[in-house]
Amino acid sequence: MKSALRSCLTLPYGAARAVRNIVYTMILGFSVAGGAMAADLPKVLALGDSLTAGYGLPPEDGFVPRLSGWLAAQGAQAVVVNAGVSGDTTAGGAARLEWSLSEGADAMIVNLGGNDMLRGLPPAEARANLTKILEVAKAKGLPVLLVRLLAPGNYGPDYKAEFDAIYPDLAAQFGVLLSPVYFAPIATADGGLDPAFMQADGIHPNREGVARIVEALGPEVIALLAQIKR
Repeated sequence: MKSALRSCLTLPYGAARAVRNIVYTMILGFSVAGGAMAADLPKVLALGDSLTAGYGLPPEDGFVPRLSGWLAAQGAQAVVVNAGVSGDTTAGGAARLEWSLSEGADAMIVNLGGNDMLRGLPPAEARANLTKILEVAKAKGLPVLLVRLLAPGNYGPDYKAEFDAIYPDLAAQFGVLLSPVYFAPIATADGGLDPAFMQADGIHPNREGVARIVEALGPEVIALLAQIKR
């Protein structure tokens, strides 16, 4: 943990924020784990963007703390480390992956690609960056839960088809777990997002939205924990 704190003084801004999130979550891990020593529990690195970082929410209502609490309530104790950086693309996640893993991990949740999609970046670039992340995880023997995202239709059907195929293709290629679509629990019948579960920006889930998403993804994380070999 001391090395992570020292890293904040020298890393680029995005990476420094990731390290601060990691340190904060490691500290929280002692209480979330219900008194168990965090060092004795499996550590899951949640690599992502603002959806992981908990943008716009009090710290306790973000994705990682809510997931940690959900797991503890199911008797599946683990330290979930917040390696989310708001605004990060798949390229940013790939660039800081080694930094994020510097304190060790037993498994990874990868939730990246939303900002690539919002910026209309080529799906081929997102695929290549996620491939790099999964290659690192494979080399380190880390089980992965890849969180699935879907592109909206405003970039055209070709873009949507190419982007949407990234996640199931890579999950099959690397033999990793593939989650249900991240926003599915708060989607409307027409494929939009229910404003009752969204923040005012229409992009990020609110407290209730995060709770629904965690309920849907939680069982997938339990399946991920079952793949950890310690």
